[in-house]
Amino acid sequence: MQIKPLLKSEALSVIAYRCSMGPDDKPFLEQHACHSLSYVRKGSFGYDTRGRVHELVAGSVMVGHAGDEYTCSHDHHICGDECLSFQLSPAFADGMGLRRDALRIGCAPPLPGLMVYGELAEAAGRGDSDIGIDEAAMLFVNRFIETTSDKTTKRQDVTVRDRRRAVESALWIDAHADSEIDLDITAKTAGVSSFHFLRLFSSVLGVTPHQYLVRSRLRHAARLLADDARSITSIALDVGFGDLSNFVRTFHRAAGVSPRGFRNAARGDRKILQEQLSAASLG
Repeated sequence: MQIKPLLKSEALSVIAYRCSMGPDDKPFLEQHACHSLSYVRKGSFGYDTRGRVHELVAGSVMVGHAGDEYTCSHDHHICGDECLSFQLSPAFADGMGLRRDALRIGCAPPLPGLMVYGELAEAAGRGDSDIGIDEAAMLFVNRFIETTSDKTTKRQDVTVRDRRRAVESALWIDAHADSEIDLDITAKTAGVSSFHFLRLFSSVLGVTPHQYLVRSRLRHAARLLADDARSITSIALDVGFGDLSNFVRTFHRAAGVSPRGFRNAARGDRKILQEQLSAASLG
């Protein structure tokens, strides 16, 4: 079993699992240490829990209740499986409104709403999205709640205090964009739970906190690329990106040109600007 933690906190963790067990491997008894929703990305396996056996395939969700025992089997798939597991503390699950009876259904079938958010979380874990992995995890859990409760979450009422809190948080994020900050940290500065903060921030400003953080970093980077002589690597690190490749990928996705191309355009390379205008007119 290969285990890759993508997010680890007391309330919420995201872990990528790759299992290589096959038909010749004997199942063994395990126990869920916390509540979990495990999105199956590849392969298939059997899941025996609470006296029932479920067959899971790509797109299914293995649902685990803290304390429950279970076994997994691979009788019909020789290549094992890959899962993205969202693990929640009981208090955090209660705070999100995840009902205990929903955590005892064993599994959810491949459903479009869960599958698209599962893949979004996978992209966030790879760094291919400007959604944070913590935000993507909450979106997945929230979609699971909506699906299993068979109703849509009520629209959140935004108060004057919420608007002020969101704006103040955005100012704080922008001022600290070069630091390692996440949803938990920004929620604590606002004095609310991370899930409530994610919802109110998105409702007021139209983007998630992590999207705003990434865009703040891009804005600071663009300013430095335009009028600062330091290296692109130095700029990437100074504005808060963890590595050069992530910065180049994110900047190119946002601007349509590489950081070097943007710098050259800012210094008068009209060819790059003309190519951008031409592409826009063709689109």
